[in-house]
Amino acid sequence: MATTERKPSGVGISSRDRVNLLSNGLSGTNLERGSSHNLRVTLQAIRLNAPVTKVELAEITGLTPPSITNIARKLFADGLIIEAGRRRGERGQPALKLAINPDGAFSIGVNVDRDHMTLVALDFLGELRHRVVENIPFPMPDQVRDFVARNIDAMRAAGMIDIDRVAGIGLAIPDDFGGVDLPNRPADFGVWEATDPKHLLGAHGLEVITENDATAAAIGELQFGHGRVAPTFFYLLVSAGLGGGLVIDGHSVTGATGRSGEIGFLPIGRTRRNPVVLQDIASLSGLYSHLAEAGFPDPGPLDALGAEASAAAAEWVEKTADQLTDPLMVINAVIDPDAIFIGGRLPAGLVDQLCDRLAINVRHRGVSLPVRAPIRRAELAEDAAAIGAAILPFSNRFLPNRTALMKIDA
Repeated sequence: MATTERKPSGVGISSRDRVNLLSNGLSGTNLERGSSHNLRVTLQAIRLNAPVTKVELAEITGLTPPSITNIARKLFADGLIIEAGRRRGERGQPALKLAINPDGAFSIGVNVDRDHMTLVALDFLGELRHRVVENIPFPMPDQVRDFVARNIDAMRAAGMIDIDRVAGIGLAIPDDFGGVDLPNRPADFGVWEATDPKHLLGAHGLEVITENDATAAAIGELQFGHGRVAPTFFYLLVSAGLGGGLVIDGHSVTGATGRSGEIGFLPIGRTRRNPVVLQDIASLSGLYSHLAEAGFPDPGPLDALGAEASAAAAEWVEKTADQLTDPLMVINAVIDPDAIFIGGRLPAGLVDQLCDRLAINVRHRGVSLPVRAPIRRAELAEDAAAIGAAILPFSNRFLPNRTALMKIDA
C-alpha cells in the first residue's frame, strides 16, 4: 500500500483571512423565524468580504436585496458596521460599501493553567487590544478573580475598550483542573473542583463562557492561525499538562461528553495502581521533572537554557516524541487531518525539535499508513487558549453556527 506524505499547506495568511470567525459556509434562510440567523450570516459575510456592497451581500448569502437592506439598517443602528466608501465606475449611483466596525464589540479571553494566568481583549475585527500574563504556580480561585478584576478595571480606566460593548468573558481552563495530580500541586488546590468558574468571574455583569483550554486553543488556531488553510486538524497543547483539540471541516468537535482530544490521559504504563499517563512525560511538568533529574532543578527560562541543560531538554524531546508517535499515528489513521499542530507554552525551538523528531518517527513507524499529515508548530502557541476563549462570546452572540437553525425552528 502506498503512503502519501501530505504536503504542508501554505502557512502564511493575510490579515484579511485572519478575521474569519467561525463559519466556512454562508447561507441565509427563508424560515419565518430565521431572522437572527440571517443577521449573523450577513454580519459574517461583511467580515469576510469587506468592503462589500449590499448587492454583493445578496449574492453571497442568497438573501433578497430588501432583506439585506433591512439587516444592514439594524447592524448600522447597533453600531456593528460602518460605511467604507462607495464603489464607483458603474452606472447609476455609486454603491455604498460596508465594513465591520472594530469598536462595535469587544471580547475578553482568560486562560488559567497550573503555571500562569493570561488575559486578552479583542476588538470586533479580532485585533488584540490588550494582553497581560502573570506566571504563577497553581493559581487559586481568589487570585484568578483578582487578576481578572484588576485588568478589567485597568482597561476601563485607560479607555482601551468600551466595557458596555463587551460581548462577554471566555474562560479557557483545563478539565479536572483541581483534581489532576501534577508535581508540586498544593494540598488545597482541590478547591477548584468545588469552584464554579462562571460564578468566579461573573461579578462584572458579563456573561462567562467556559471551555477546555485545548479546545479553546484549537479554536484560536482555526480562526487566527493555520486553520485558515488547514480546516481539519488536531491541536496538541503542551502546557503544565497535555491536551488536544479537534477541528473537522472548520468546526470544533468536542465529543459526546465534551472530552474529545484528551490525549494526555492515555496510559503508557502497565501498572493498574498509579498508572503512568502520557502527560506525565509529554508536558512542561514532565520536562521540568526530567531537567531536575538531570541535575537542573531550577533551569531558568526554557528558551535560554545553557548547553548542558539544553542537552537534557533534547533528551526529553526524544523521550516525548517516542511516547507521542503511536497516538499521533492513530490520529492520522482515524481523523485523516490536514495537519497536526503543536502549541502551548513550550518554547518555539523545543516545539520545532519535537515536530522534527515526530515526523521522523512517524515516517519510520507508519510505513503502512495511507496518509501521513505534516506535524508543524502552531502559529498561535502561547496565547492560543486565551485568544480562543475570547472568540467564544463573539460566537455565542454574533456568529453563525451549525445548530442555529435547529434552535430557531424548534
